[in-house]
Amino acid sequence: MQGLSFNRKRRTAQKKQHRRAPRQTGNLKFENRKRKLRFEKKPSRSAASLAAEIFRWGMEIAIVCAAAFLIVLAFGERVSSAGDSMRPTLSNGDVVLVNRVIYNIKDPSRGDVIVYRENENVHYSIKRVVGLPGETVQITDGSVYIDGEPVTKDIHVSGIEYPGVAAEPVELGEDEYFVIGDNAASSDDSRTPGAGNVTRDEIYGQAWFAVKSDENFGFIS
Repeated sequence: MQGLSFNRKRRTAQKKQHRRAPRQTGNLKFENRKRKLRFEKKPSRSAASLAAEIFRWGMEIAIVCAAAFLIVLAFGERVSSAGDSMRPTLSNGDVVLVNRVIYNIKDPSRGDVIVYRENENVHYSIKRVVGLPGETVQITDGSVYIDGEPVTKDIHVSGIEYPGVAAEPVELGEDEYFVIGDNAASSDDSRTPGAGNVTRDEIYGQAWFAVKSDENFGFIS
């Protein structure tokens, strides 16, 4: 019995000694992994840099506004069609956009729908180019002849009942254009003695888009 008691005390002493033994960590190092927050103070902007940036913004806005103005001036001038001389392409009251730049790049072509103003007339007219400078135009038996050859392509008219001055050959000058409305029966154009040929200086631009129309909204061809 005494031997058992001795063994129990020995085991108890070994447990206490084991608990008191220092923890061997060897070469392990425990680092504090918590990162310290660093608050960096941004340098304040100088008055000169702020003024420069404001100036740059102002210049960019001015350039955009100027570009928009020039685009509208060049391609967005509005002209209203008066009467039905251009039906079915355009109707009375249709509002078209005028390209005022294109004829600074090239000359008007046969088939172009041009906007022009004759003899300092307040109102603009819209007609289609049929005859070009230097050509001879004549209307015979309802058909248009250019330099003695019948022409139907691009002119959009046929069966013309009223030839007007073009019943005889009309020789165009170096800056003159012969124009006819698509609805020739209701058009005062180059066939009419009071209207006559259109000079290059009288052409305002090319009608290229109908923006206000019940029937013809879209590109003009």
